[in-house]
Amino acid sequence: MSYVAPPDFVKQMVDAGEKKAFMSTRDTFIRAYMAGAILALAAAFAVTITVQTGEPLAGAVLFPVGFCMLYLMGFDLLTGVFTLVPLAVLDKRRGVTWRSMLRNWGWVFLGNLAGAMTTALFMAIIFTYGFSTSPNEVGQAIGSIGEGRTVGYADYGAAGMLTLFIRGVLCNWMVSTGVVGAMMSNSVPGKVIAMWMPIMLFFYMGFEHSIVNMFLFPSGLMLGGEFTIGDYLVWNEIPTVVGNLVGGLTFVGLMLYATHGRTAPERPRPADTAGSVGSDRTEEAAPVGAAH
Repeated sequence: MSYVAPPDFVKQMVDAGEKKAFMSTRDTFIRAYMAGAILALAAAFAVTITVQTGEPLAGAVLFPVGFCMLYLMGFDLLTGVFTLVPLAVLDKRRGVTWRSMLRNWGWVFLGNLAGAMTTALFMAIIFTYGFSTSPNEVGQAIGSIGEGRTVGYADYGAAGMLTLFIRGVLCNWMVSTGVVGAMMSNSVPGKVIAMWMPIMLFFYMGFEHSIVNMFLFPSGLMLGGEFTIGDYLVWNEIPTVVGNLVGGLTFVGLMLYATHGRTAPERPRPADTAGSVGSDRTEEAAPVGAAH
């Protein structure tokens, strides 16, 4: 069977968290760098499709190709380690501490940022012919995304900040579901299908993903978006990172671990007594049925 039952894939989640906590700094950074770069390229791909077709759903349907590729190659996103590594701490795996968890998160953040910004620079060069012309249509669209999702939130003050945070929570609820989806099957097609669905949902709904934003907003600044680095950090990246942490850990990691990793004892079954009595009566009545 290619399907992996919940208790088994939850064990895989804890095992993965433990492994990531002990991974070397070199490997942690390389894997995070490549994850950020590939996801950023997928975001550029999705925006290009949306602009050229005029249909946002088309971009959302195809965006998960990047997510699937990076996870099948064993690369790491901050949104994924937010969910997996704390489970190894809670499961009291030997040597896994809060400090080692924070170390992992820090290096993955830096790797994702470096990878996403590399792709942002590459795409900005493509959109402007090496910064020799004004951005093309896709570049202009990326610049407007940066404005709308920074100063656009700021225009609403505290309500805008709350909206941004909740979008971050919902995003990693879905993205971490995609991370877990890769563990639900032993076949590549099964993994891809399970990852594809929640990633498509988050992208189409416009939820806030901290790593995608590491591409969109630096790109927007390079392409003439009318917002500042401070706007980006305060009115997007920082609240998004916090929302992603809450969403992935609370609604995916802890919920699955609580019910499948630390399953509570079953309640007593009063029906067992009644069932045994009923079966005795059935046995006693059987000869009567047989006589008929």
